[in-house]
Amino acid sequence: MNHTLPLPAPARRVRRIVLVGLAIAGVVIAAPGVRRLFVAAAPPVPWTTLGEADGVVPDGAPVSVWDETPAVGKLDADLLDALRRAAKAAEADGVQLRVNSGWRSPEYQEELLRRAVARHGSLQEAARWVATPETSPHVAGEAVDIGPARAAAWLSAHGAAYGLCQIYRNEPWHYELRPDAVRHGCPPMYPDPSEDPRMRP
Repeated sequence: MNHTLPLPAPARRVRRIVLVGLAIAGVVIAAPGVRRLFVAAAPPVPWTTLGEADGVVPDGAPVSVWDETPAVGKLDADLLDALRRAAKAAEADGVQLRVNSGWRSPEYQEELLRRAVARHGSLQEAARWVATPETSPHVAGEAVDIGPARAAAWLSAHGAAYGLCQIYRNEPWHYELRPDAVRHGCPPMYPDPSEDPRMRP
């Protein structure tokens, strides 16, 4: 016969919460990629802490490829040159290439990743749209997001002549420099960034 008195309901609830919390903490500590788990769970940094110096496009409005804001001015020099040459040709066709996003600071990229996790529900799903600061070509100044849709479509049709290629099928706005494309055309696209070997830590 068991003479132990059962714990009251509130005490059982607290004990259950403590045990679950300890179990989760054990999994997190033992899991590989602990930093990425903490990044994914961290509360978002308010946008007000980020500015033009981080590569944020001023007022959220696309800027000219001739702009000198860090988002454009800190792009890789060869990429920027190809982009500006393409922009001149696009203008002759009545199309204006605008930069929605270009170079980004690691802090800005990390914030975009946090927000993507919140939006898509998991780090794995967010990886289809946003890279980590360590792997993002935006942080290296080697990628640019072009808008509006008409401009991205123009670049899709004519960009190879300037070595500018769409890299991901799910991101018609994302372009990187592939110099060999001038002679051989753009390489096959990845379905999304999660399939790109460069994105693997």
